[in-house]
Amino acid sequence: MVWVQFLFSAAVIVFAAIKLAEYGDVIAVRTKLGGMFVGTLLLAGATSLPELLSSISAVNQGAPNLAAGGVMGSNMFNMFLLAVLDMLNQKTRILRRVAMSHTLTAALACLLIGLSAFAMLAGLDFRIGWVGWDSLLIIIVYIGGAWLLQGRGGPPPTEIPEEEDAKIPSLRKALLGFAAATVVLMLVVPLLVRSSAEIGVLTGLSAGFIGATLIGITTSLPEVVATIVAVRVGAYDMAVGNLFGSNIFNMFAFALTDFFYTDGRIFGAIDPNFTLVALLGMLLTLLALIGNQARVERRIFFIEIDALLILIGYLLGMYFLYARGIGV
Repeated sequence: MVWVQFLFSAAVIVFAAIKLAEYGDVIAVRTKLGGMFVGTLLLAGATSLPELLSSISAVNQGAPNLAAGGVMGSNMFNMFLLAVLDMLNQKTRILRRVAMSHTLTAALACLLIGLSAFAMLAGLDFRIGWVGWDSLLIIIVYIGGAWLLQGRGGPPPTEIPEEEDAKIPSLRKALLGFAAATVVLMLVVPLLVRSSAEIGVLTGLSAGFIGATLIGITTSLPEVVATIVAVRVGAYDMAVGNLFGSNIFNMFAFALTDFFYTDGRIFGAIDPNFTLVALLGMLLTLLALIGNQARVERRIFFIEIDALLILIGYLLGMYFLYARGIGV
């Protein structure tokens, strides 16, 4: 029964993610905000709702390590997915095509992940009310970063021919569809997380390992599908912005989790070993950033060097976490 619940919830999330990508593209066209801004903030925020909801659920169950593992593991998986997409699209080098557009996005992701790692190790127990200073700082940096990204909405949109414009849904319909898909995610994600945890129990995997691997991957299903759909329709800015932006939003979402954790600072309650998970996510993000800026057109067999390094980094990182006993 638990496997049926998992597969059903995963299928619903996949469908909702497809609609998020479709309506996100319409919003980008109708508002003329550009695919980079919509992908980095609007689409990334919506597809990262599973991470936020799973973190809140884990915290309410008194398992902050499970929450941290899910968010940090999702960061790693997002970059793994970016490498896979870049590797599979041989005709269009996704990272190269939108390199300059997302330099700021990737840098902000690294900054927020680095701040989170510092907060986990610093041990500065200062709070405003029950919320830690570190969470508030990350929220402020996220808001500042969103303002910067809004000012860099990408190249001016091209005019759409009248016959094509008539086929595109209205902004009102797109906003309603986007909101409906987001609500579906909010309703289904708890079932996905609960069934994932039960599968962990059945298979003998601990909560920590489930957080760093299974939950981190399953809650990234919306990013997976939304990014693939965006690539298939040629919305490369939105695809890359969704993945880099999801890493940004993941840190913002985890900081918001502090408002639901009343036993102290959420970052102070996490096992310091989970800093390694955060740093691995930051290293993979930096590899993606360096790869798209260096523009080294070399392959090993059919694989680009930058994509290969990210793939190897992810797999070695997961093995390293397992060997160190983090979350196991």
